[in-house]
Amino acid sequence: MPEGALEIDRISKRYGDVVALDEMSLTVRSGEMLGFVGSNGAGKTTTMRIALGVLAADSGEVRYDDAPVDRTIRSRIGYMPEERGLYPKMKVLDQLQYLGELHGMERAEANRAANRWTERLELSERRDDQLQKLSLGNQQRVQLAAALIHDPAVLILDEPFSGLDPVAVEVMSTVLGEMRDRGVPVVFSSHQLELVQRLCDRVGIVRRGRMIADGTVEELRSSGPVRLNVHAPKAPDDWAEGLPGVKVESHQNGHTTLRLDEQADDQQVLRAALDTGPVHEFSRTRPSLTELFREAVTEEPDE
Repeated sequence: MPEGALEIDRISKRYGDVVALDEMSLTVRSGEMLGFVGSNGAGKTTTMRIALGVLAADSGEVRYDDAPVDRTIRSRIGYMPEERGLYPKMKVLDQLQYLGELHGMERAEANRAANRWTERLELSERRDDQLQKLSLGNQQRVQLAAALIHDPAVLILDEPFSGLDPVAVEVMSTVLGEMRDRGVPVVFSSHQLELVQRLCDRVGIVRRGRMIADGTVEELRSSGPVRLNVHAPKAPDDWAEGLPGVKVESHQNGHTTLRLDEQADDQQVLRAALDTGPVHEFSRTRPSLTELFREAVTEEPDE
């Protein structure tokens, strides 16, 4: 069973004047699933490729189980790229068996693993089909099987859920959860933030090549702004204007959404709402991961 953590320690990468990564750091622990999120071009794929040794970092280090990642350790990583990299005219089972052998498996062992994963990923009836004859969703399942064929110690996936239907998403989610439960560090990038929020133990938000937020979903949500939803049907549009530490985000038909800073007193807000008449709802909410992400990536960088 895998016991180590994957550590990316202050890696930087430049292409001329363009800074792709600026001391990027993240850790994916044994038995943990980390969602890696950021806008296009933020540095997610570059980080993954450096971890795999496809690209070389200008500085920093990638470690697994406290040891620098070398060729031997990289052979134990399962990788699913965003750009599908399989042979379109090769049959599914033959392809998976071949990839297993490339990872050093005996032919019979690779064949058993290929059959096991095609069955687990509900591809049994397509084993003898050419990859190009499969739907895009089934091609992604084959790509996942290719990442899992050699029983990896670490799993890195770049946009694995892109374009999948809900059934395929559930199958893939379950398999990734099983790998995590076996102690495998799992990291995947995704723009489907509701899925990241549901599946991941931790989330890392990256902007312009730097990790700007890292923690559990609840930790990140707790650090975000507090909002109040108030339903005061007789309240005028400006009833909350001027309350200390309170920003009115919306007001329509007696429903008001307020954003509170640390100095705001929610009891003062409640009294102000009651002064207008009956209050049918007064509830505190924390931002969703989607809201946190939107605020983080659109925030102006520090000078």
